[in-house]
Amino acid sequence: MSGTVTYDGKPVEDGHIKFIAADGQGTADDVIKSGKYTVRKAPVGNTKVSISGVKVTGQKKMYDTPDSPTVPVVAELLPAKYNDKTELTFEVKRGSNEKNWELAK
Repeated sequence: MSGTVTYDGKPVEDGHIKFIAADGQGTADDVIKSGKYTVRKAPVGNTKVSISGVKVTGQKKMYDTPDSPTVPVVAELLPAKYNDKTELTFEVKRGSNEKNWELAK
């Protein structure tokens, strides 16, 4: 199972995609990098699909010291209808599957 994920016409640079069997008896997931994903052993049949993306909103210090390194502060890029309250579905067939997700605001 592989493909691309775009949001508002742009690739999702960093994220996560998960396929959940309709009967709840199996899941498979992978990271999204530069808009691309590859999921191994996705459950065959009807699945719910959850997609999340990360956007950097700022930087913060790791420690409260003057020379502390900084780490990115991130937030969810995509609306809940694509992840926590997903409306996405896909029928996974045996063999190789490709699905490109073009998500809108």
